[in-house]
Amino acid sequence: MQIYTQDELLALIKENKHLDKVKADRCQLNRDIEDHAVKLHIPAYEFLYGDMLAWGVCIEKDAELGIYYIRKSAKQGLVAAIEQMGRYYHEGIFVQKDIDKAHTLIFRAAELGNLNAQMRLVQMHLDGVGSPYDYEQSYKWLHHAIIEDSTTHQKVATLLAKLAKLMHPKALKRAKHTPI
Repeated sequence: MQIYTQDELLALIKENKHLDKVKADRCQLNRDIEDHAVKLHIPAYEFLYGDMLAWGVCIEKDAELGIYYIRKSAKQGLVAAIEQMGRYYHEGIFVQKDIDKAHTLIFRAAELGNLNAQMRLVQMHLDGVGSPYDYEQSYKWLHHAIIEDSTTHQKVATLLAKLAKLMHPKALKRAKHTPI
């Protein structure tokens, strides 16, 4: 069995199927995954290894070490890791709930094009988090996102409709018509 290519792993992470893949491969690549994370410092593998540790998938659970590797991956710019750490701070998973830190991380991941972060950011705005000055940018990112799944598309439409009610008409017009 061969280790995953960088592209394969990034695709699995994007679909949130990376841990399922490790389990489906009967945990045979644990050593290779660890080596790619610990010795080679490849961000996608740091993220995978960190997630495996945090959730105890195919290896002994060690949430502290898992979050360490997810953070390392985020610091190297892996957008999925940035979004996940933002989500963890937003929901209080493995870390203390910290809305300010969550907002900073989610905003960064949204800015980098992560759809889940863009949706979460708009929901955070609707919940009163962040500045109204950011609504236009958040609306623009989500409005111009490419969404294949009809269920997600409808969810985005609902979020955008709610955010539009909080925005000035001129800001809304700019957000809709400004090309990305």
